[in-house]
Amino acid sequence: MSEASEPPEPADPPEPADPAEASTPRGPLPRLLEAVLGVGVDPELRATLQHIVDTAAELTGARHASLEATDPVHGTAGGGPTEFRAPEPPTAGQAAPSRLDVPVRVRDDTYGSLRLTGKREGGDFTAQDEQLVRVLATQAGIAIGNARLHETARQRERWIEGAAAVTTALLTGETAADALMTVAERARMLADASAGVILQPTDEGGMEIVTASTPDDPRGLVGTTIAPGSAVLEQLLGGEPVFVDDSATDPRMTTQVRHRFGPSMLLPLQAGGRLIGTLALPRRRGDRPYTSVEQLLATQFASQAALALVLADAQQRRERLAVFEDRDRIARDLHDLVVQRLFATGMMLESTQRRTADEEQDPEVHAMLGRAVEELRSTVQEVRTTIFALQQPPADAPTTFRGKVLRETAGAAAALGFQPSVQFTGPVDARLPAPVATRLLTALRAALAAATRRSGTTRVTVSIDATTTLPDGRPGVRLTVFDDGKGKPTAEAEGNDEPGTGTGTGTTMTWQSPLRTHP
Repeated sequence: MSEASEPPEPADPPEPADPAEASTPRGPLPRLLEAVLGVGVDPELRATLQHIVDTAAELTGARHASLEATDPVHGTAGGGPTEFRAPEPPTAGQAAPSRLDVPVRVRDDTYGSLRLTGKREGGDFTAQDEQLVRVLATQAGIAIGNARLHETARQRERWIEGAAAVTTALLTGETAADALMTVAERARMLADASAGVILQPTDEGGMEIVTASTPDDPRGLVGTTIAPGSAVLEQLLGGEPVFVDDSATDPRMTTQVRHRFGPSMLLPLQAGGRLIGTLALPRRRGDRPYTSVEQLLATQFASQAALALVLADAQQRRERLAVFEDRDRIARDLHDLVVQRLFATGMMLESTQRRTADEEQDPEVHAMLGRAVEELRSTVQEVRTTIFALQQPPADAPTTFRGKVLRETAGAAAALGFQPSVQFTGPVDARLPAPVATRLLTALRAALAAATRRSGTTRVTVSIDATTTLPDGRPGVRLTVFDDGKGKPTAEAEGNDEPGTGTGTGTTMTWQSPLRTHP
């Protein structure tokens, strides 16, 4: 039998061509792969960058690693320079630590640098360390670029939603002042600005703040003007956007409130060649400047808001026109149908009254016919007054004397609970000079106020006669206000603001004045 020979000793494994292949399963390459695959998993950018910095320190054995942004405006989503690890102080007598700086680029722009300082085991950083850090710096740039795209998309979405909300709000029928406030308020919130203000051109050639939205004290903003001749004014009136890094120090800014603000955007509200005004979005002093993306989105928002303002104004004009047309139609119907029929009925009653007088019929019937004729005449006067009121713009302050009288009686109606009757005789708008009309309105106001204070008032009649002849023969105007309330009668007055005479069955105020005062 032959003895079994002893098995040969196993040969030593060959030396790897690359030192990285000698790493353990948790060596540099798996950890690097893990770091690369982990980029973008965490939605929080700062957590991703912290993960990259930690990995860089671990793989290279660095005592300190940091990622610092050299462009704080376009830096991380959180903004500002970022350092993720604190350095370890060198021991006494230790040599200056070795350093390794690798730039972090986002596309073609330099974001900052991934910086490593000092080896834990001593020595310098190797070429392999630099290669690992470069890979991590590339991944950091990718993460930052993706975060920027995501943030830009979110910003764009917010601005689009804001513009749509403004358009919807403006087309629901807001007043002009409310519409401007809606634009200023929404833009301020979207831009994260300290204030949102609307400026509009003035008659003198400047611009004035007419609307201001701010969480701070708004005093001093509304009414602030940019005087003619300002360098920035030419751009604003020309419909050009203006971007300012610091309102307090920029020589183009000349308003008294400029020292309260820092970065600012001044955007034209212009649509269809029509300049409505300027939307200004200033930030506080020391706040970060606006990015190019924010400037673009805000400019687009201003254009959309200007279009919405124009459409809202056109819609309100159409609605007012429809109201005017309807009121004109009602006025025509009242004039062509009601007044003519009432006038014809009055003519028939007058004819009947004359026949009863000729035939010596019952005097009571004759008197009743007379009262009916007077009532019809009074009704015709009231209908004509109503026709005139329908022809007045409902939302505007009256400019004619008739309109001002009707406004006074309408105001008294709210306190009386019914509308006073108003009659005009003669061309009151043409004959009354402004001073006489002003004094008459003052007397009317006092008489209506007195009527509202009397108890049991159920009827108030106002009569203005511009064909009156005064006792001295001069042409004049007479105001008569009667109410059936219970109260102390008043004394007569001529050419002043005091009430007139009273009766036992009610109170009658008579005021009269010559149409022309003595020089």
